[in-house]
Amino acid sequence: MEQDKEFILRTAKDKNVKFIRLWFTDVLGLLKSFAITIEELEDALVEGVRFDASTLDGFIRTEEHELLALPDPSTFKLLPWRPQSDSVARMFCDIYKPDMTPYEGDSRYILKKNLKRAAEKGFTFYTGPEIEFFFFKNQTSTEVIDTGGYFDLTPLDSASDFRRQTVLTLESMGMDILSSHHEGANSQHEIDLRHEDALTTADNIMTFRVVTKEIAQKNSIYASFMPKPIANQNGSGMHIHMSLFKDEENIFYDKTKDFNLSDDAKYFIAGILKHCNEFFAVTNQWINSYKRFVYGFEAPTFASWSTGFNSSLIRIPEMRKDRSKSMRIELRNPDPSCNPYLAFSAIISAGLEGIEKKYKLAPPLHKNISNLSLSEIADMNILPLPTHLSEALTYFKNSELMKNTLGELLMNKFIENKKHELFEFNRHVTDFEISKYLPIL
Repeated sequence: MEQDKEFILRTAKDKNVKFIRLWFTDVLGLLKSFAITIEELEDALVEGVRFDASTLDGFIRTEEHELLALPDPSTFKLLPWRPQSDSVARMFCDIYKPDMTPYEGDSRYILKKNLKRAAEKGFTFYTGPEIEFFFFKNQTSTEVIDTGGYFDLTPLDSASDFRRQTVLTLESMGMDILSSHHEGANSQHEIDLRHEDALTTADNIMTFRVVTKEIAQKNSIYASFMPKPIANQNGSGMHIHMSLFKDEENIFYDKTKDFNLSDDAKYFIAGILKHCNEFFAVTNQWINSYKRFVYGFEAPTFASWSTGFNSSLIRIPEMRKDRSKSMRIELRNPDPSCNPYLAFSAIISAGLEGIEKKYKLAPPLHKNISNLSLSEIADMNILPLPTHLSEALTYFKNSELMKNTLGELLMNKFIENKKHELFEFNRHVTDFEISKYLPIL
């Protein structure tokens, strides 16, 4: 720690850093921040910086009390969109109580705790996200800036320069980008990040959202991670590629098994399938999130797995047989507006539960579920996924696994926020209701 502190202080001086923005995340995964000057950095790295703890509560802010934001030296990065003179850096923070014990309402701490549990079993959890988002003309409408489709190139993809700027900025902040392309909906894009340990990935996702919005604002447009902003086009997902390593070995791989999936991989998948409805409110936390999960829009509607169908909740990507480390599973329901710290906590917990209890995995789906009738699906005994936030919240609040994973304090804060969101929505009269019912009632 002392060596890290000295390196950060020296780097900050060499790079002419004047301000350090301290980043942390509220219960809903919304980034919070305040700035300190370079003169305060040395003390901040040791003692933390006091701030109003109610900022962690989401939309439901309760009584004010103080906590400490302790910067994580490993996350020191310059913000390339800020001035080069009197430059600005950022650091993610871990949140502590005044007695320097971890605060149980800190999402980042919750993920660290769950990854520690995995590490005690010898596991390292790697994740790689495919992040989809929209570029719109402004933040008050869904007016698109291009009419491109899947993998289209210019001139249809007029936003390719904006996407390129985003990728270059992400790389300048130390992120490895696998690929980027236009997605299926008009004005929709995808950037894929190389896999990292889950904590680094969660930090990267938070940074990704800031960078994308900054680049859009710089170009007088607006970037949105809203799951389903346009009714008749695909929504934005954040597919998560996952693998579990032990002593540098990918334990999901077994060349002697079907699909090269080890027994542990099958247990892990079974754990996710069994508990997915319990964590759905975390991976898909907004009322709008559930507008993605309808037939015909490449999003899962049932808890199934397969080796190729986009409509499955879990897909097993093809891999080169000589690269066992590339063996992974892809979870397709999360969206890019989730709290990644809580999402990864819930996912790893469900998967480990499958491994520990050796859950039996049903055979993979060999048909595209979107082409099956409801009676055919019912005969296959496949669990339907939640269709509304209120349904997902019922599964979530009754889940002992989620309570053990997230802790009672954070779980209660999350539920309170979601109830407030549902209350606000239920009292709102939508344009659909006016156009549908006013003429006939």
